[in-house]
Amino acid sequence: MEAAFKAINDVTRREILQFLIQGPQNAGQIAKQFDMTKPSISHHLDLLKQAQLIDAVKKGQFIHYSLNKKGFESIHQWFQAFAQHFEFPKPKIRL
Repeated sequence: MEAAFKAINDVTRREILQFLIQGPQNAGQIAKQFDMTKPSISHHLDLLKQAQLIDAVKKGQFIHYSLNKKGFESIHQWFQAFAQHFEFPKPKIRL
């Protein structure tokens, strides 16, 4: 879990995760969202993979990145231990 917290400590990596909510993306699609070099994006993607927050699947000549449910489950479970000690307002349903 240390790798996951290290990974989400960086704003760029959090933005990559938010971008991947839309669905699987290849490195080029991800890189277009940021003003940085492709090697820098590759480094961020590698750290997210090491933290098991994203998966990488090769399709043809491209690698498609997507969110990894298992990585988020472990973080969620950790936070849930704290959440039981607090009362949170129920979300309002918007129609």
